[in-house]
Amino acid sequence: MAETKKKVVIVTGGSRGIGRAVSLTLAAAHWTVVINYAGNEAAAKAVLSEIEEKYGPGKAIAVKGDVSVTADVKNVFDKAEETFGQVNAVVHLAGVLLDTYPKISETTEEDWDRTITINTKGTFIVCKEAEKRVASGGRIITCSSTLVITLAPGYAAYIASKAAVEAFTKVLAKELRGKNITANVISPGPTASEMFFAGKTKETIAAFAKQSPLERLGQPEDIAGAVKFLVSEDGRWVNGQVIRVNGGSVMAVIAVFVYI
Repeated sequence: MAETKKKVVIVTGGSRGIGRAVSLTLAAAHWTVVINYAGNEAAAKAVLSEIEEKYGPGKAIAVKGDVSVTADVKNVFDKAEETFGQVNAVVHLAGVLLDTYPKISETTEEDWDRTITINTKGTFIVCKEAEKRVASGGRIITCSSTLVITLAPGYAAYIASKAAVEAFTKVLAKELRGKNITANVISPGPTASEMFFAGKTKETIAAFAKQSPLERLGQPEDIAGAVKFLVSEDGRWVNGQVIRVNGGSVMAVIAVFVYI
């Protein structure tokens, strides 16, 4: 992306976990950050304060909004444009993961609907708005999971929601022809975040960590580094790709640990 006086990025789910790391990492890389959050205002304000303390006022704003609600998403983009004049990138990380890991036969319709609504419909709505609003030379990044290729039992709803994200982000990259905007998917492996830890025993967490040849969980900053590359000028020729940021994790035996 060509250098501009102000590079503005919207980070959905930008107040906690991977989203928090992305917000802070991009702020350090001279991006102006719009921190979108769904409900935890305190967490969003904490990230906002940290950015302002390090880089000065006017480097970030926090905007509440449910990504599965069109009006909320439009408002996030409106606030970004009203405050900073433009949107140069969107990093869509907001999502949910069930903390009970049920088999398909045990997954309730309510849990299925919630997962698909937030993860898939939410990504669709954000991408639809991003296509209209992101400036030429910009970036759109969505979020999947390495589980899409490992197909672990207990994650059917989540995997289905993220597989759809991968498919239509690749289509989006083609439909952006002529706009000089790239669209890619970031696909983390097991990453040490609140969402990952929820509902897991210490034994299960340790088993996940062993799946990578690097013998550890990913850290939110590991994922943020890959995002930083994709939105940078160095990432200009990466388009329509799914980037597996998982430390080489081969979770072939993950099913054994889910039910520990």
